[in-house]
Amino acid sequence: MSVVNFVTDNFRNLVSAQIDLHPKLNFFIGKNGSGKSSLLEALFFLGHGKSFRTTKLDHIVSFAHDNFVVSAKDSNDTQIGLSKNVVSQTTKLKLNGDVTKKLSNLVENFAVQIVTPESFKLFFGGPKERRKFVDLGMFHVKHEFIPLWRHFNQILKQRNAAIRNRYTKEEMVYWNTAFTEAAISVANCRRVYIDSLESELNNMLALLLPDLSDQVTIQYLHGWPKNRDLLDCIEQGYDREFQQGYSLYGAHKFDLKFMFGKHAIEACLSRGQQKLFLLALTFAQAKLIEKVKRLKPILLIDDIGAELDVNSRTVLADTILQMNCQAVITAIDEKMIKPFIVNFCSANNDGKQQKFKMFHVEHGKVYARNEIKMSE
Repeated sequence: MSVVNFVTDNFRNLVSAQIDLHPKLNFFIGKNGSGKSSLLEALFFLGHGKSFRTTKLDHIVSFAHDNFVVSAKDSNDTQIGLSKNVVSQTTKLKLNGDVTKKLSNLVENFAVQIVTPESFKLFFGGPKERRKFVDLGMFHVKHEFIPLWRHFNQILKQRNAAIRNRYTKEEMVYWNTAFTEAAISVANCRRVYIDSLESELNNMLALLLPDLSDQVTIQYLHGWPKNRDLLDCIEQGYDREFQQGYSLYGAHKFDLKFMFGKHAIEACLSRGQQKLFLLALTFAQAKLIEKVKRLKPILLIDDIGAELDVNSRTVLADTILQMNCQAVITAIDEKMIKPFIVNFCSANNDGKQQKFKMFHVEHGKVYARNEIKMSE
């Protein structure tokens, strides 16, 4: 799947635009603040129903407007659209012209994976960022996860209410048992997914960081102490939970550690290597989505030149070429994307097809570029 046509209206600083994308490679070039990242954010919004930059809708809608619209038509001729009114806090979803009430009806047709400067939060932003990354992937890959998570989350809320109401130990027995069963089901589902993710990650690291790939592992912390029974943990932690007012252990507390040998990735890899790792992790998740859904995710990469030297960008260009999916990439100047242009053109040297599309973004306006001049 690829996006053929993309429309934005009243989205951030973007002037209302209709953009025809290339099925493989698309570059948006412009200075900081020009609107490049907003284009990726709008595409991401269609794939997830939310922003990767903010939770505040009034930060997204253009000044002096109450609502914004994003829509796209894909290569299967499926049309999806989303509009949000920041005053009434209402959302309107459309699939092939028909109104739908479920965001899942849209996103199951539109898989998006993204790497931005904010992606480093996977290392430094705490467990919440890693949970969000994993669960977004599981939504597409593990279809049984959603009902398991909803069931667990409902019991979690009820158990937390019981804690706040200071139920006795005897009164907590039912909720402890139900909570434990639901938590273990969610944790086991995640375990299977993370094992698959680690396998795909090793394949991607062999391309992007071959010298390090055989020493990288993912440690899965399921939300309670290793080698201890969850029910025992929560029964023994009765007093602590009542002091805190919520459940201290369970599947909602899971975390991941990305390890290089015996050390955390962020402690021993350079900033450039960390970014290549983040790209490998994102591409690995994209591969899992493709395998399960037979749907090639769209790759969004913001500020390709940040942290990566020319050699790293060349390796990255080779990897994206091998993935054979649509990519939308931003950069501050054309020099940053030269390895992509060179590699992609040499791999498509029949001269009969347009190899990519390039756009210039300035003051929220998007212009198609016909000529490409590389500064040395």
